[in-house]
Amino acid sequence: MDTAEEADICRVCRSEGTPDKPLYHPCVCTGSIKFIHQECLVQWLKHSRKEYCELCKHRFAFTPIYSPDMPSRLPIQDICAGLLTSVGTAIRYWFHYTLVAFAWLGVVPLTACRIYKCLFTGSVSSLLTLPLDMLSTENLLADCLQGCFVVTCTLCAFISLVWLREQIVHGGAPQWLEQHQPPPPNAAGQPNEAQVAGQGAADEPPVAQPAPADPPAQNEAEPEPPDVPPDHGDDPELEEEEGAAAEDADANNGAQDDMNWNALEWDRAAEELTWERMLGLDGSLVFLEHVFWVVSLNTLFILVFAFCPYHIGHFSVVGLGFEEYVQASHFEGLITTIVGYILLAMTLILCHGLAALVRFQRSRRLLGVCYIVVKVSLLVVVEIGVFPLICGWWLDICSLEMFDASLKDRELSFKSAPGTTMFLHWLVGMVYVFYFASFILLLREVLRPGVLWFLRNLNDPDFNPVQEMIHLPIYRHLRRFILSVVVFGSIVLLMLWLPIRLIKLLLPTFLPYNVMLYSDAPVSELSLELLLLQVVLPALLEQGHTRQWLKGLVRAWTVSAGYLLDLHSYLLGEQEDNDANQPVNNNNNNPPPGHHNNNNNPAPAVGEGLHAAHQAILQQGGPVGFQPYHRPLRFPFRIVLLIAFMCITLLVASLVCLTLPVFTGRWLMSFWTGNSKIHELYTAACGLYVCWLSIRGVTVLLAWMPQGRTVIMLKVQEWTLMILKTLVVALLVAGVIPLLLGLLFELVIVAPLRVPLDQTPLFYPWQDWALGVLHAKIIAAITLMGPQWWLKTVIEQVYANGIRNIDLQFIIRKLAAPVISVLLLSLCVPYVIAAGVVPAVGVTPEMEILMQRRIYPFLLMVVSLIGILSFQIRQFKRLYEHIKNDKYLVGQRLVNYERKSGRTSSVPPSNPVAE
Repeated sequence: MDTAEEADICRVCRSEGTPDKPLYHPCVCTGSIKFIHQECLVQWLKHSRKEYCELCKHRFAFTPIYSPDMPSRLPIQDICAGLLTSVGTAIRYWFHYTLVAFAWLGVVPLTACRIYKCLFTGSVSSLLTLPLDMLSTENLLADCLQGCFVVTCTLCAFISLVWLREQIVHGGAPQWLEQHQPPPPNAAGQPNEAQVAGQGAADEPPVAQPAPADPPAQNEAEPEPPDVPPDHGDDPELEEEEGAAAEDADANNGAQDDMNWNALEWDRAAEELTWERMLGLDGSLVFLEHVFWVVSLNTLFILVFAFCPYHIGHFSVVGLGFEEYVQASHFEGLITTIVGYILLAMTLILCHGLAALVRFQRSRRLLGVCYIVVKVSLLVVVEIGVFPLICGWWLDICSLEMFDASLKDRELSFKSAPGTTMFLHWLVGMVYVFYFASFILLLREVLRPGVLWFLRNLNDPDFNPVQEMIHLPIYRHLRRFILSVVVFGSIVLLMLWLPIRLIKLLLPTFLPYNVMLYSDAPVSELSLELLLLQVVLPALLEQGHTRQWLKGLVRAWTVSAGYLLDLHSYLLGEQEDNDANQPVNNNNNNPPPGHHNNNNNPAPAVGEGLHAAHQAILQQGGPVGFQPYHRPLRFPFRIVLLIAFMCITLLVASLVCLTLPVFTGRWLMSFWTGNSKIHELYTAACGLYVCWLSIRGVTVLLAWMPQGRTVIMLKVQEWTLMILKTLVVALLVAGVIPLLLGLLFELVIVAPLRVPLDQTPLFYPWQDWALGVLHAKIIAAITLMGPQWWLKTVIEQVYANGIRNIDLQFIIRKLAAPVISVLLLSLCVPYVIAAGVVPAVGVTPEMEILMQRRIYPFLLMVVSLIGILSFQIRQFKRLYEHIKNDKYLVGQRLVNYERKSGRTSSVPPSNPVAE
């Protein structure tokens, strides 16, 4: 055999071993990758940041090499010196992190709050006394909390400005703001062509564009949508002036000034600046400069975005005589600031027009950008703040009879707590808007693309509401806002107010719902809340079956309505037609006037028809022509009947949802609480849960029916066994363990703090169980987030198995039995000592009572003290090893892997290498 084949080589550098650089075999790998130099391995470990072999997953081991003069035990002076060094390092880090916390959590918010109060005080003396106010310790905590809110607002405003700038730069500014640029060579002669195709269309040969469509005829597929992208060239919001060619070139250069920045320098700065360095967590004092800039930025934003708009609005409100009305709203500052922003937007429009008139191009662009910022800010306030608030108040007004309330009650609650009342109504409105949008998305999955052309497609990747706010004029947004208010308000009337009136007419004793905060029920409210939060809501929210059921109901209703009204093709489409690209009309197969069926041309012309542009968005990568459908006779009349049928269906569905769950929940709760009235939230949740279980059972049986009786019986047996196992596990894990845990918490914490020694504590099992469930969930969450130990392993295994593969023996043997044993020992051993051992000693009755009541917290203190001592002992051992390594460690030696014993060898090779 050749010598080169017999020699062992390093897996990294492919060199042989030498006396100075011997080869080691530190892992399970064999063959040509068995050996490696220690220097090569250390270099690879530093590069890969791993401590194990990537092939065999074996962890590399090193044995320390100490100096020959190291004593067997460290001297006391070395330990004291190392201890003092560690304490000094800890004090230095503590001082630095205290300074960081004081700067970011104290100086920054306190400065922002004091400057905010100084600016809005309205007196010159406050400006003069501002330095002294900064050092004042009065209302320190409240000012810090308020300052954190101010800093958060300014930070959000800054991020929003940067993001809006990116939207304008990358998404394009409105046409009235764009400078007049010379057209590119390939676009000459086509300045008004609508760009509908993608970027790839620029490389294709030119295709003859069809003529503009005629006005919608009677037999056209659908009417033209109201929200067609506007012609910004004729935007009535702001008129543009034509400039000379030289001025246009100068303006174009001015528009590009903000893009002339050195990307390399910014990238270098971004690489150097990290969160640790910016906040000061890296140990440097560079963060003090960042604190100064944050304080300056806060002051600038407060002055520009709060102080100026507020005073503009304040002077305008006072001048117009509306001060009393604004004060009566309880939101004087907010309304005054919004009025100031509105007046500022109008002023910017006028100044922009004057700048365009005198042809100040740079000033015109700057004023236009400022107007866009104010416009987008106001539209965001309207979309996110005002509209949900209107929906929430309208929902409350329409549901007053359901809770036996009146407008006078709402007025009193608003006057007593205006902020809380407005927030709750805004929250209710946001929930309503969210679920309405979710239902629209579900409808889009069922209906034919193009049916909901009048609603924006939120799933469209090209849909960008901020771009719409930037480009569309104000009157378009105002029209859309009014239409949305009408639609959402009408749906509330149809699905809330009208069903309530019908319920009061048909079932006079059913309403009102009991929503009182107090209850005379014999059960604890805490138990009901826990049952609601831990059992009912997770089952209703974490399951995807509810959405599938709703989608199936919508599809069934659509199919039924389509066949009844001969609108199946209109609602669901006609995929089975041979010619799927030809729109089918009333009496003939010709396309509507102005519509050209060009299968080779993927870009429809502007005004080509109803769905052309809309389908280009919906069917990306597919045909642009709208999906055809059959249009029957008396099509408008059938659409009216469809809308009426839809309203009746929504009314009936609302009646069922308002009555069936509550009625079922009341009937079931009556077996538990008797005739006592409890909060309808619990009855409705219980009824919903029972209805959900019933529907789930019916759907499962319907899915099993086609498989035959034998399969059904096997499934029933399997599910029965699984349900029995689940009940046993629930009894142990969700019943016994929480009860013992809650009782232990009551004896250790609650009873010693609440009940004096001369009184007897009373225990309520339901409350103890409820608190035990909460504590059990917290302990389980902390365990899963903590290090690996036996309880975490068992819980992860139980979660991985799930309910279908539940292992009753494993859960009882590995989880329930050990935990219950520990809890029972914790409960019984102290009681046996206090009630059995202590009286046998012959102490006084007072001492017996003291021992019985204080032995549980005493044992907790003993266990805690033992845990702290063991932790400190481990820390001292680590400190001892650190001192020894710091003073006497000279290197590390790689440990070979012994294949026979399966363990790493502690015997060093003949040629040790020290680092």
